[in-house]
Amino acid sequence: MSSFKDLRIVDNFYQTSAYFPMPTVLISTLSPEGKTNLGAYSLVQPYYIAGKDYYAMLLCCRNSSNTAQNLLRGSKCALNFITDSRKNFRECVRLGFPGDTTEEKMKDCIFRLEDGLAEGGNRPQVISDAYQVFECTWMSELDHAQDDQPGQLDGYEPPYHDFNGITSKFGAHFILRVDKILMKEKQYNGIINGVKAGDFPRVPVDYGYRDSKNFWYTKFRRPIPELLPIRENSIQSVLYAAHRADDVVKFTDEACAKLVKVPRIFLPTVLKGCVKWARENGVTLVTAEHMDIINDKRAKEKKR
Repeated sequence: MSSFKDLRIVDNFYQTSAYFPMPTVLISTLSPEGKTNLGAYSLVQPYYIAGKDYYAMLLCCRNSSNTAQNLLRGSKCALNFITDSRKNFRECVRLGFPGDTTEEKMKDCIFRLEDGLAEGGNRPQVISDAYQVFECTWMSELDHAQDDQPGQLDGYEPPYHDFNGITSKFGAHFILRVDKILMKEKQYNGIINGVKAGDFPRVPVDYGYRDSKNFWYTKFRRPIPELLPIRENSIQSVLYAAHRADDVVKFTDEACAKLVKVPRIFLPTVLKGCVKWARENGVTLVTAEHMDIINDKRAKEKKR
């Protein structure tokens, strides 16, 4: 006999039929009057993370929301990640209430706004109090969604797209190219210099509406590190793979020794990245010193 109960799956199942932890993000877009609009969202997650010409996030939302309508109209947005406090979260709940106009919701908004750093067309402002911001552009040409138009606030009629643009009568998905990642100095230094527990921002995690009157979330607690398991490749196996990675670029034994802790399944991809760096920098024999530069994913930022 099962120890579980069979729960009926209904609309908005992630919050009505499950306890699903989600991020709390305020998305800024431009209203038809050119004013920055803030909307609270949790169905935001990475989409393209590697192997593409760009990186992207995915937003799922109501197609009648201010955010969706503004994206259909103007394509630019910013994902603002806020820190944890009851005051901040209370404001997120207010900003996420459906039906309010930009003027109504932004009139007494507690968050300070400033210009972002991304270029290219009119862009909404970003939240000064955020610990990080992704400035994005909706990739409307994907799934042939470029002809989707704003204005249908009572629901869209078919045909619908599969994964981008208007995807159902009341739903929309937006694949958002990440143009810039803005980060406050403390968190920036943690990524560049090696993160410590104190570098992690205090972030809220929400569970969505659990009943008819409350929006539930959990407060931030100090992160706890757990060491990764170490399964070293033999130097011989790395040498074997490295000598076959490219017909021009080769690796010294000392360079290969830097890769013994790379999981075997990722070794070909890592070697391809090393070869790409070597070709871009006119290197035909990759040394241990070169590997130190390659392994420092923020080397250019450190120099700057």
